[in-house]
Amino acid sequence: MKITTVKTAATAGHCMHIWVRIETDAGITGLGECVHGGHAAIALIHEFAPRLVGRDPFAVDAIFEELRRSLVFEGGFAGALITALTGIEIALWDLKGKALEVPVYELLGGKFRDKVRVYADCQVEPGMNFDEIRRVVDDVLVRGFTALKVDLDIHAYGHAQSEVAGFHKDRFNQTAGAWEHDRMVKLAGMVKAAAGKEVDVACDVHTRLDVPSAIRLARDLEPLNLMWLEEPVPPENIDAMREIKRSTTTPICAGENLYLRQGFRELIEKQAVDIIMPDIPKCGGLSECRKIANLAEIYYIPFAPHNVASPIGTMASAHVCATVPNFLVLEFHWLHRDFWSTIVTQQRDIIVDGHIALDDSPGIGLDLDEAVARAHQYPGTTWFE
Repeated sequence: MKITTVKTAATAGHCMHIWVRIETDAGITGLGECVHGGHAAIALIHEFAPRLVGRDPFAVDAIFEELRRSLVFEGGFAGALITALTGIEIALWDLKGKALEVPVYELLGGKFRDKVRVYADCQVEPGMNFDEIRRVVDDVLVRGFTALKVDLDIHAYGHAQSEVAGFHKDRFNQTAGAWEHDRMVKLAGMVKAAAGKEVDVACDVHTRLDVPSAIRLARDLEPLNLMWLEEPVPPENIDAMREIKRSTTTPICAGENLYLRQGFRELIEKQAVDIIMPDIPKCGGLSECRKIANLAEIYYIPFAPHNVASPIGTMASAHVCATVPNFLVLEFHWLHRDFWSTIVTQQRDIIVDGHIALDDSPGIGLDLDEAVARAHQYPGTTWFE
């Protein structure tokens, strides 16, 4: 069996969701998804396509590493190039599973668990009172989730400073003033009170803070016993992240903006976070993220992948989560998109009672409903060309 064509399409959702379809002379195809690569990733996938034609699609790791190493001077260690390779890698795993009539998790070494726990990213916005927050939280809990995440930073949903009463700040300064700090602590407290003691709550600040502000916030959140505080400072300075982690009992989680196991090495070796969160359909794919999880396990660090993907990328991520011992929880970010369950031909919600069950369907186990996906086609993109 040889690869004959590599095609792409893109759907608008939380971000640009890029589909990669790999076809073979045996009539078997594989579907992959990658995110946060944009138009650059699409262009790169088409640039790689001629180098894939005629190749054995079963050589997943070799194809990935050969392409990556050959492009090291073009950025083969991070960014859109790695995201493009990720979409190809996931499609190859799907194709291989379908050809062998086994689920991807079997090809990755088999399952540690039959179900993967999922947490819901909730849209709690600035200015909400407790009753409004409780309605948002109740909407998540009634769907069976036992864990959720909220954003504490003002700019999480694109609000301008002028839209939030009482908030005026230099938009480049990362110091949280008294009003901003108190607002974040109060918001987290209201969410935790609405969720109750049995529900795990995580809080995200999207790298918006400096070290003193992050330490102060993490310490003041300690009484809430959060699941974690996410990305308090930018990812470039591992020592700064470690300083925050060592200054608080609030667990610190980071990693959604890192790529490949090389990008995670220092974060893990310096034990600069309590939990790592690679974005599987972005930072290297299924095999690579399993290696990242294995590296973290040596240091007894839990693995809780970031995830904004559609059901296709989410299920692909779940296959990895099932195959590593240190898995904690997987993100779900499509809470308010009505085509979550209709964008796949199976026409079902893959999340039931806050978990994704892994069955014996070959490959990833889901197929794209093109009619639904194309109705949300990303502007300026082609459709499987």
